[in-house]
Amino acid sequence: MSDKPPAPSAGLRRDMEILEVLAGHGDDRDADGFGVSWIAQRLDREKSQVSRALRALELEGMVERDPVTRRYRLGWRLFALAARTQHARLVRVAAPFLRRLTIAFDEEAYLCVLRGNQVLTLLSMPSSRVYHRVWEGVSVPVIMAAAGRALLADWQEERVRELLRTVLPSGLDHAVAGEEEWLADLAHVRSAGYAVSDVELDDSAAGVSAPVRDHRGLITAAISVAVARTATQDRLHEMGAIVAETARELSAALGLEPAAPDAGYYRSGQPSG
Repeated sequence: MSDKPPAPSAGLRRDMEILEVLAGHGDDRDADGFGVSWIAQRLDREKSQVSRALRALELEGMVERDPVTRRYRLGWRLFALAARTQHARLVRVAAPFLRRLTIAFDEEAYLCVLRGNQVLTLLSMPSSRVYHRVWEGVSVPVIMAAAGRALLADWQEERVRELLRTVLPSGLDHAVAGEEEWLADLAHVRSAGYAVSDVELDDSAAGVSAPVRDHRGLITAAISVAVARTATQDRLHEMGAIVAETARELSAALGLEPAAPDAGYYRSGQPSG
C-alpha cells in the first residue's frame, strides 16, 4: 500500500484560485465583485476557461453573478458554510464571557449577530431568576433589539437611515426609537464602546450592548445585557463600560490585535457616519 499523498486536483486548484480572487485582499477587494475579463487577467488564464469555471461554481452556489453589472462575487453557499464554522467557534469562545456578565449583574446576557435587517441570538445566559425567555435561534427586527446599536456601529449615517426607513416604510412610530436617537446611540458606541438603550422587545427596563470584532477589526457580533431591574443612568453606564471591556476581551480571544495606544478601539473598523 502506497504512503504517497494523493495528487492534487488541477481543476479544484484552479477553482480555488478563482475563489481567492473573488475574496480579494488589499486594493483588490471590491464588494461589487469582478468581471470575467479582470479575473482572467489577474490569474493569467484564458477568458473562456475562467467563464466556464465561474458558471460551474455559480450552479453550486459558490459564486453569484449580479444580473445588472454581470460581475461575480462569492456566493451564498460559501458564506453559509463559513457561517456555520464561524458561529460554532464564536459561541464556544463567547460562553465564558457571557457567563461572567450574568454573574456580575445577575441579568440575562446574549450573543447576537446581524442577518440582513434581523438580529439573530446565537447564545443566551440566564440570570438567577426563575423565569427567563429563551431567545437562542430567534431573529427579531434590528430596530427592536438592543444589540442592533452595537451591530450597526460602523455603518454610515445614510445607510442607517435607509435601513430604518426600509424596515418601517411608514416611518418610525412611538413604539421604537427614532432615527436621530438611533444615530446618537451609534455615535456613543463609537466613542465609548457601548450603547444604553430602551428595550422595545420585552419588559426589560433597558439594554446595554457592545460590539465584538473579528481578527480583521470588523464587527462580527454583539454582546447585549437585558437590564430587568430598575437602574439609574449612572449604573447603566457603569454596566456599559464593563460590557464594552468584556466585548474587547472577547474580540482579542477571537484574534483581534490590540490597537495602538493613541488609535483607540475603533482603529480597524470603519467608524464613519
